[in-house]
Amino acid sequence: MSYYISPRFLDKLAIHITKNYLELPNVRVPLILGIHGRKGEGKSFQCELVFERMGIEAVRMSAGELESPDAGDPGRLIRLRYREAAELVKVRGKMFVLMINDLDTGAGRIDRGTQYTVNTQLVNGTLMNIADSPTDVQLPGSYDSQPIQRLPIIVTGNDFSTLYAPLIRDGRMEKFYWEPNREDRIGIVGGIFAEDGLARTEIEQLVDTFSHQAIDFFSALRSRIYDEQIREFIHQIGIDKISSRVVNSVEGPPQFPKPDFTLSRLLEFGELMRGEQERVETMRLAREYNTILRDTTQEPVNSIPRIPRQTQESKATFPKQSVTELTSAKVSRGVNDEQSNNQQVLEVPLDLDTQRQIREFLAQGYRLSIEHGSERRVRNNAWQTGISFHGNEASEVIIALAECMAEHEGEYVRLIGIDPKAKRRVLEKIIQKPN
Repeated sequence: MSYYISPRFLDKLAIHITKNYLELPNVRVPLILGIHGRKGEGKSFQCELVFERMGIEAVRMSAGELESPDAGDPGRLIRLRYREAAELVKVRGKMFVLMINDLDTGAGRIDRGTQYTVNTQLVNGTLMNIADSPTDVQLPGSYDSQPIQRLPIIVTGNDFSTLYAPLIRDGRMEKFYWEPNREDRIGIVGGIFAEDGLARTEIEQLVDTFSHQAIDFFSALRSRIYDEQIREFIHQIGIDKISSRVVNSVEGPPQFPKPDFTLSRLLEFGELMRGEQERVETMRLAREYNTILRDTTQEPVNSIPRIPRQTQESKATFPKQSVTELTSAKVSRGVNDEQSNNQQVLEVPLDLDTQRQIREFLAQGYRLSIEHGSERRVRNNAWQTGISFHGNEASEVIIALAECMAEHEGEYVRLIGIDPKAKRRVLEKIIQKPN
C-alpha cells in the first residue's frame, strides 16, 4: 500500500535529522525536534513513513516508560537507549534517531491534579543534559571519556505547553506544529483507500464531509466496513467455535472477499461513527455519577437545602468585605432581556470580557484553572500552578476566581483554559498584574 507523506512533514524531518549529523561551523543545532498537534492526526505514522523513505532506523520509547517505582530508572533508560542508538550508527553505517512518543503524557503537567514526581524531574533534566551535551552522555558507574555519535531526538505530543519550559526553549528543541491542510488530508486519506478503487473526487467529498475529523477517523472507517463480513463469518462458524477456528486452526486463516467501498457506504458508516462520538460527548455519565455520589455521601438526611460545595468554600475563605460584595453580587439589568437572563455581570474585580469568556468556555465543556507568579517567575516563564475550577456554574467559578486573585494580590495571575478531550491548553490570559 502506497501511503502519502506530506511534503512539509518530510522537509522538516529531513532537514532536522541531516543537520544533526553534519558539522556546521559556528552553528548550534537544536538536538530535539518536537512535533505537536491535535490528537489522531498521524504524527507518529508520518514519522515512520519519513524514516522508511530516508532509510533511517529509530530506537523508540513511549510515555509509559517515563515513570517507574524506582527513582532514576526512566532517566537512566533514556541515556541507555541514546547510547545504544549512537553505537548502532557505527555498527550499521546508517542514520539512527531516538524517538519518544507522547512526551507530554509522561513528562507534562496538565493541571494541579497531575502528579509531579521525582522521575518527571529527572526525565526533564536528562533530556536537557543530553540536548546540551549530545556527545557526552554517561551512564552511572560507567564513565567513558570518548565522545559518542551525536543523535537527533524526535518527540511527539499534543500540548507542549505542559512541559517544563527550559526543556522546550529554542536552543534545545525545535518545534513543529503538525496540522494537515486540505491537500494533506486528501493525500493521506487517498493512501488509506488506495486499494479500494475510490476516485479522487470521491476522496475529496469524503474528506470535506468529515472535515472536522482527525486522520485516524478515516482509518477506523475503513476497518468498520469489514464488520458485516466478520459478523456473518461468526454466525456461520458458531459463536462457541470461533476461538478454535481462528486460533491454531488447521484450515488456515479465514479469507474475506473485498467489501463494497462505495462512497455512499462510507458516508453511511461515517455518520454512524460521528453519532457515536457525539453520544460520548453529550452523555457525560462519569460526571453525572460523581456528582450524584458526592451529593449522597455529603448531604445529611432531613437537612435544609444545601449550598453548592464550591460556593461554601469560597464564602468560607474569602475576605469579609469581599464576601459581602460578592454574595450580594447585583445583576446588571440591560435593555435586552436575553442579555439580562443569560449574560449576568457580577460585581467582581474581573472585566466584562473575561466574565463572558469564562461563560463561553464552560458552556463548551472546557476546564478552567489559574497560574500565578511573581515578576521574576513570569520573566523566566516559571508560573506556579494554582487551583482548578471543577464547577460548571459560571457565577460560582467567577466568584472563586475573584477569591484567588485576592489571595495572590501583588502577583501576576493568568486564567488557563484546558480542553479535557484533547488534553491541551486553549486559553492563557493574564487577568491580574502587580500594582
